Amino acid sequence: MIQTLNLQKLFATEEVETTALNGINMEVKDGEFVAIMGPSGCGKSTLLNILGLLDNPSDGEYNFYGTAVANMTERQRAQLRKGSIGFVFQSFNLIDELTVYENVELPLLYLKTPADERKSRVETALERMGIMHRRNHFPQQLSGGQQQRTAIARAVVAKPKLILADEPTGNLDSKNGEEVMKVLSELNDEGTTIIMVTHSPYDAGFAHRIVNLFDGKVVTENFHV
Repeated sequence: MIQTLNLQKLFATEEVETTALNGINMEVKDGEFVAIMGPSGCGKSTLLNILGLLDNPSDGEYNFYGTAVANMTERQRAQLRKGSIGFVFQSFNLIDELTVYENVELPLLYLKTPADERKSRVETALERMGIMHRRNHFPQQLSGGQQQRTAIARAVVAKPKLILADEPTGNLDSKNGEEVMKVLSELNDEGTTIIMVTHSPYDAGFAHRIVNLFDGKVVTENFHV
């Protein structure tokens, strides 16, 4: 599914050049659950943004399902992203002016999914996340756990092949965090590939493999049997 070769990312200002990623080589197979760990500033979120086609690397190769994407334009990346990749962020990234239902429906509107199918898919996702009773509420009326469930429903409603999660339990208490991890684990059991950035050893324990970054490089990989 994913293959990177010598992936580099530099951030330059007039005074200083910072190397965020320094030669990342990694593969992620269909159906894997991979956790990316490492200290703050080691390049985890930068790597996730590139894998999610939100940014281009400065150098190196990135193949997504056999398509070379490293030098694509933003329009090309957006087209490939739609329907293929779902995102779950620490800060939920819900739109405050939209209801739970409307937030979850949004990816399907971008995909121009017919109205009947949109309704069916949104309701299925809300039922699955246990938030159907909150469908007409706004994000600010929800608990943190309910907001993250809404964000996951929005991420999965288009049935993407890949979910990228950036500290998905970072703003949650332990009970809600555990529930979110169980949902992600269930989605993975059903065949969705998941790549998750986390500081939490507990959360990383749900993954098949842990990739440890340090100073923009992969330093170790640990497999869970």
